[in-house]
Amino acid sequence: MRSIPADFVLDGAVVESLKGTLSVLLDAAYSDEEAITWLFTEDESLPGTPMNALRTGRKTEIRRRAQALAW
Repeated sequence: MRSIPADFVLDGAVVESLKGTLSVLLDAAYSDEEAITWLFTEDESLPGTPMNALRTGRKTEIRRRAQALAW
């Protein structure tokens, strides 16, 4: 049985910025598992997790960080 993390859903729909952010992470050669781990790893500089930041509309900051992972 497959499932998705509850935090991927907001107000009954998938978090709008999640698809693009996952694409950036996969382009940076992250596996699905590594991408999900990154999204849910606490980051003191945010504070919180990248997923929390996406849920609160901070897409640009999170995508910038994800793009930096590719270098």
